[in-house]
Amino acid sequence: MSKEKFIYNTHTLQYEKAKVPLRMKLLRAFGFVCAAVFTAFIFTLVSHRLFPSPKEKVLLNEIKYLKAELTEASGSIDRLSEVLDNLQKRDAYAHRMVFGMEPIDQSVWQGGTGGHDAYKEYRQFKNSGDLMINVREKIDRLKRQMDLQSRSLDTIIGVSKEKEKLLAAIPSIKPVRSDKLARDVKVLSGFGYRIHPVFKVPKMHTGIDFTAPRGTPIQATGAGRVVKVGRSSGYGLCVEIDHGYGYRTLYGHMSRMDVREGQTVVRGQKIGLVGDTGTATAPHCHYEVIYRGDKVNPIQYVIDGLTPEEYQDLVKAAETANQSFD
Repeated sequence: MSKEKFIYNTHTLQYEKAKVPLRMKLLRAFGFVCAAVFTAFIFTLVSHRLFPSPKEKVLLNEIKYLKAELTEASGSIDRLSEVLDNLQKRDAYAHRMVFGMEPIDQSVWQGGTGGHDAYKEYRQFKNSGDLMINVREKIDRLKRQMDLQSRSLDTIIGVSKEKEKLLAAIPSIKPVRSDKLARDVKVLSGFGYRIHPVFKVPKMHTGIDFTAPRGTPIQATGAGRVVKVGRSSGYGLCVEIDHGYGYRTLYGHMSRMDVREGQTVVRGQKIGLVGDTGTATAPHCHYEVIYRGDKVNPIQYVIDGLTPEEYQDLVKAAETANQSFD
């Protein structure tokens, strides 16, 4: 029961019951309601913070777990990035040391994407936005570096295949196997001025003479395409092979030719037989190496089955001035 209030009326000299205006009553009621609502809000907020509901507990645990997973993922990406950096260093070595190519520029390798803010949507999350941006930046950088590395490896594969063709094409073996030679391989007529067997005067000998019994197989010294098969006044029956990359080889004084023009041959394939056609004085294979149009010393391209010491002896023997066989 509310207390009644009385006021003293000086005119009537009596206490009269006080009357509260309706506006005041409404204002008091509104204030009470506001206080009640505010108190309920504070109570609810505190209770939810201190005593979350089961559903909220599940969500909070899930958020905590996801943040832990993101942190772990960030560490894993860092480790993958280290592995990729190591692979890139090995890639750079292959480019620079093995293939003589320019490796990936480090400024390109370490550079970012640039441009607009690609992670703007994450910045609205105050609690996890920075973590998500950090992980996303690492993932994007890793993807970009993997793309660079993939293209670099494609380049290496292409160059290595070309190098493989080059190595297969360059003349590198003797036209006649060592076990088929009639004389010690150290005793041969080499490149340079030699006494012509017919005219008995010094004359430039542009190849190496490998003596062997008539009918001994002659082999291609590198992969290539046969560009000449026929008879020459000096070389007799001869074969010429274009190996590409500026290299050609010539095989003279054959008794028989076993290839045709336009035919593709591989290193070690039989192309004919030793003979003494042309100006030869004894059965042998006259062998020449032509590089970019110039006849060069074939001894530099005869490296099969020889130790370094044997190769040096062969070089010295090929440089000794003696009589050629053609």
